[in-house]
Amino acid sequence: MTDVRPADVADLSFEAALAELERIVGRLEQGQVPLEESIEIYRRGEALKARCDDLLKKAEARVETISVGADGSPKGLAALDPE
Repeated sequence: MTDVRPADVADLSFEAALAELERIVGRLEQGQVPLEESIEIYRRGEALKARCDDLLKKAEARVETISVGADGSPKGLAALDPE
């Protein structure tokens, strides 16, 4: 486990947040963590999950699809989910 405090979650990349979240889940699944520590790392896990969700939503907003003309050639880009 790292010594990063929950406030630092906002600075983590998606990959770093996901890796730490996976470590937390693994520790909790083993059932060998004392109750107080379980509560603490569960809260951190919630913050990490929220960070991952936020980063994924931002990435999805940037995804574009290639629109294709009648002849099959690319004719432009469009947002995947225009708002």
